[in-house]
Amino acid sequence: MHNLRLLCCLLVTTCLTSSLAVAKQPNILLIVSEDNGPELGCYGDHSARTPHLDRLAQQGLRFAQAYVPQSGCSQSRASFLTGLYPHQHGQIGLATWGFRLYREDTPNLPRRLKAAGYRTGIIGKLHINPASAFPFDYHEITSANFQRKDLGAYAKNAKAFITAADSPFFLSVNYPDAHDPWIKQVAGVPEKPQTRNDVQVMRYMGIDSPAFRDMVADYYNCMSRLDTLVGDLLQVLERSGRSDNTIVIYIGDHGADMLRGKRTCYEGGLRIPMLIRWPGHITPQVRNELVSTLDLMPTLLQAAGATAVKDLPGAALQPLFQPGDKPWRTHFFAEYHTHAAAPNYFPQRCVRGTRFKLIESLLPDTIHPDYAKTIEKLHGDYTQQSYEESLDLNSVIHGARPEVRTAYQLMRKPPRFQLYDLQNDPYEFHNLAKDPKHAEVSADLQSRLQRWRNNTHDPLTDPENLRKLTAEVRSVQKKSVARKHAWQYPKYLKPSAD
Repeated sequence: MHNLRLLCCLLVTTCLTSSLAVAKQPNILLIVSEDNGPELGCYGDHSARTPHLDRLAQQGLRFAQAYVPQSGCSQSRASFLTGLYPHQHGQIGLATWGFRLYREDTPNLPRRLKAAGYRTGIIGKLHINPASAFPFDYHEITSANFQRKDLGAYAKNAKAFITAADSPFFLSVNYPDAHDPWIKQVAGVPEKPQTRNDVQVMRYMGIDSPAFRDMVADYYNCMSRLDTLVGDLLQVLERSGRSDNTIVIYIGDHGADMLRGKRTCYEGGLRIPMLIRWPGHITPQVRNELVSTLDLMPTLLQAAGATAVKDLPGAALQPLFQPGDKPWRTHFFAEYHTHAAAPNYFPQRCVRGTRFKLIESLLPDTIHPDYAKTIEKLHGDYTQQSYEESLDLNSVIHGARPEVRTAYQLMRKPPRFQLYDLQNDPYEFHNLAKDPKHAEVSADLQSRLQRWRNNTHDPLTDPENLRKLTAEVRSVQKKSVARKHAWQYPKYLKPSAD
């Protein structure tokens, strides 16, 4: 009888302990914006009007050196949801052009969190193929919504999901701003749009003109509208009574769609804002370590008590939640393949340390097809907005400082290696790859980059794979063709099953 009572007590204790463990699981709210780098007030951008995101930064962690592994929409999103580099998961280009994961059973955040007892939801676009690989319980506003229709629906749907049950939730909210078209005002937001007199052009572009500032002003108007929508979302969370037990993360999916930004390995494309708030677990602070969106999956799985995924390239961020020096990575790696097939194809790899950065072009001394396309696109976006003055980017570039003109010539036809001293040249205008004074630094970074490529099983280290991918991608010139094209690269680039 004594043993029976003891067994009953143990069972009750176990059940209570299990219930308490589940109760302590934090909710997770992942907020993702489109096509913007750290153009926020909290990052020192004086053109930005972002009070809600600035407040979020004050309440938690602001990572001053946060990056994505590839500056493209589908590629970046697949990476933070799987914790893998694009060359590891296979989503090397846009989902709308048919690019896809190598394997549908690739471990990912919603699948692992569901197994740990979470309700999973996504509002806004997923933009990864196949969508069935990500078993969200709830998906609303499935389109990209670049026309910004019914923007109030984001907070409305978030409220419905958050308050639907008491179980822990993982909700990813994906906004359309600041993707082009850069719409000045939608339904009165922002209330007072900025003009060319209120903003400065991002310094990594190295160019400026009154007409260009008109376009950049509307980019900042998009950022202001994004901030308002994030404020509405955070208010929904606060009113739900679940804010104190919720990890809130805000990231951009990559840099702005400007010259030397999106679709490049330059800082303007790879560097993003990353803010994390977790009451009671994070001391508000600014961290300068090199972090990546690849770090989010191991961080969130650990916080949720979910089963970890072996051999992910990222690292859990928990050691950085409290002040003090902590052992951390000294180098960060990134890559580029393509965006919309042939019009953007130009594979690159890069590595940066605390000071120096190396970019390797896998097809050196050839014309980068995206260079002219970007100029045409920006000119087209400007024209569609019906600004008063004409925008001739080629003339603006031609009239820039000599080092800026040289940088754009190099961007048009990159050499194999580019080396930048980010301490003295943060906007990457002076290529030091052939400077004998920096030969040792260049050799060290080249060696590190090659080791990383080998350790992560980069399929493009094989010249035959590079040849096959180049031929296949260059054969697809239009989206209408891409949607009918049966991409073969997942077969010959696909890593081994383990």
